[in-house]
This record gives sequence, C-alpha cells and structure tokens, in this order.
Amino acid sequence: MKRIVLSAASLVLALASLPVLAKGDAEKGKALFYTCTGCHGIAEYKNAYPTYRVPKVGGQSEQYLVSALTSYKKGERQHPTMQAQAESFSEQEIADIAAYLSSLKSAK
Repeated sequence: MKRIVLSAASLVLALASLPVLAKGDAEKGKALFYTCTGCHGIAEYKNAYPTYRVPKVGGQSEQYLVSALTSYKKGERQHPTMQAQAESFSEQEIADIAAYLSSLKSAK
C-alpha cells in the first residue's frame, strides 16, 4: 500500500511540474501571423539568399509551434529572422499564433 501511495504522489508531482501552455486565441493569432505570411504562406517560396525553401507552417501541431517559437525566442534555435520575430512576441501571442496555425489545413 505504501508503494502505491508513493507512486501516486510521484506521478502527481511529475504532472505538476509540466509547463502549462497558455490557451491560444486563433483570431488574435491570425492577426499576429499577418507579417509572417510573406515567407510562410506562399507556396514554393524561396529566399533570395541563401536559397532555401521556407517551411509552410499551417496545420502544424500547436504544441510543436509553441515549442519552436519559444526556442527561437530563447535563442535555443538559430535563425536571425526567426529569433528577431519570436523575441517580439509574448508567451500569450506565441500561443495565439500556434492556435491559429494549427487550425489551418496542412500545406502539402
């Protein structure tokens, strides 16, 4: 019995330590994403230099998008433009953008 109680207590503590994701507002996210559309919303878009395809982010997992933008904001993911963009967003704005993008159909 003691082992079950200890296991349950450990599980509760582990769950309590998980980060709480802010609830995103897709309508606010749509407005915030407007400036990102130039790169992330144009099919087959390539940057002029260096030449690489820009990923289409519509339809991505909300959790993945929050994680990616937060990593850019913290400097854990390296891309000068994305870091500058992400640094300008609050945690709530990142959640809003992720809510909007995850509500879209995937651009395949």
